[in-house]
Amino acid sequence: LVVWCLFSAIAASAQWALHRGAVLSPSMASTSGLFGAFALMAAGVFQFTPLKQACLRHCRNPLEFIMTRWREGWRGAFAMGLQHGAFCTGCCWMLMLVLFVGGVMNMLWVAGLTILVALEKMAPRGRWVSVVSGLLLSVWGGWMLAESLSAFER
Repeated sequence: LVVWCLFSAIAASAQWALHRGAVLSPSMASTSGLFGAFALMAAGVFQFTPLKQACLRHCRNPLEFIMTRWREGWRGAFAMGLQHGAFCTGCCWMLMLVLFVGGVMNMLWVAGLTILVALEKMAPRGRWVSVVSGLLLSVWGGWMLAESLSAFER
């Protein structure tokens, strides 16, 4: 809970800054093709990183995490919660950046990303979900970048 609250504070600060900079619309969707392109490509590339896979490995199997990192008492439980929260945040934070592309307030967009995260964590072949989504996000971001750059030429 502490880790997710800290992440939420950072995300809300980023949202505020992007909104003040006119990079986000009133519905909190990107108004900048370049920002959207780079956010999608960054999220796509992150899907392939060892950090993503290491965090996802711990987040997929919380029982193994508890069994191998058990700490006694409330301080131990708090430390375990911080560690596990960091792993779970670590595997999802870049996908949450993609919310700024489609709209933080767009419930279909939120639901789609929720399903993607759930499949990555719970599907028997969750690694392939990461690979396919990484490719799709990267290609989509590249397409948006090309569209944005061609708009500048006009």
